[in-house]
Amino acid sequence: MKHHTIAILLGSAALLGSAMGVQAQTIYRIVGADGKVTFSDKPPVNAEQGKVATTGVGAAAANPNTGLPFELRQVVAKYPVVLYTSTQCAPCDSGRAFLSGRGIPFTERTVTTAEDRGYLQRLTGDTSLPYLTIGTQRIKGMSDLEWTQYLDAAGYPKTSMLPPGYKRPEPTPLVVVQAVPAANGKAEAKPQAAASEPAYQPPPPASPSNPAGISF
Repeated sequence: MKHHTIAILLGSAALLGSAMGVQAQTIYRIVGADGKVTFSDKPPVNAEQGKVATTGVGAAAANPNTGLPFELRQVVAKYPVVLYTSTQCAPCDSGRAFLSGRGIPFTERTVTTAEDRGYLQRLTGDTSLPYLTIGTQRIKGMSDLEWTQYLDAAGYPKTSMLPPGYKRPEPTPLVVVQAVPAANGKAEAKPQAAASEPAYQPPPPASPSNPAGISF
């Protein structure tokens, strides 16, 4: 399995969150001035409550999958594919090309800043990229065989069903900057996580009918 290692500035932390869909409730991770981390479904009242990173998406955005064939749209809704990449990462390029070549609609999150790397460390406990999620399944590193097994098990078509002219969403940072109202009424930029993340689930035992032991 090919992977690309990046430097992590923050220490290891526990895996965050539970399985969430695209329209999951927004959960705020609030880091206080004393360094204490708390979680809340309510945004901070002012900037004195510290940095904020959301672990879910609070409202539905424009859906780029509305023009997909019904069969493909159903699979995407149940098992969305998210690819985490960085720059100067050959395995990331291979993973992106693999998904595009098979016609898999996917969202790409880029890991380039210290905030991105710290949040990735909390999500995966690892420094490896690319990192792929298919629904709640998590796959580290790029492997044509492994990715194919998971995509097949999820029910994605083996050949592209994307309509002519389909354009996938532009890559977005894993952590974006959002203005949070300060005590003086002026907005201050604070980091905000760009996507909800599914919780890790161990694979089930393999069986003759499912040698890869994949279950969704």
